[in-house]
Amino acid sequence: MRIGLLSDTHSFVEPVIFKHFNACDEIWHAGDIGSLDVVEQLSDFKPFRAVYGNIDDHKMRATFPEDLVFELEGVKVLMTHIAGYPGKYNPRVRGLIQNHKPKLFICGHSHILKVMPDKRFNLLHMNPGAIGNHGFHQVKTMLRFTIERGTIKDLDVIELKRKI
Repeated sequence: MRIGLLSDTHSFVEPVIFKHFNACDEIWHAGDIGSLDVVEQLSDFKPFRAVYGNIDDHKMRATFPEDLVFELEGVKVLMTHIAGYPGKYNPRVRGLIQNHKPKLFICGHSHILKVMPDKRFNLLHMNPGAIGNHGFHQVKTMLRFTIERGTIKDLDVIELKRKI
């Protein structure tokens, strides 16, 4: 399964998402979606999974969960919006990780792309950064990767110059 991962669209769909995610099987969104229009555009394009973020309104919170746990191709995935990083997870997220024991942990919120192993919890931590126009980030980022037979591979970092 080829996955397109993004976060922090803040109500804006960057048109190149469709080009970069054309060969993906699913699109995952790690919160701060911003509007149902974003959901409609992305879910009309590919199967779509998401969690809500701190800027998302009651409609988003009624549509998407705060935390999403699922298994795909033998990889257990935990996704939430606000989390922290390996060694610095917030207490709520540390408990979720200890309880669910994911192999892949995904979050957003910081607008900073990071992909790093967490040796303490034996998982891969991914934050795709931000692809929307709102925020302090200077470069828009998203990730693309493959999950196959229990492995996460072929990771691509996609960077776009921010138009201000």
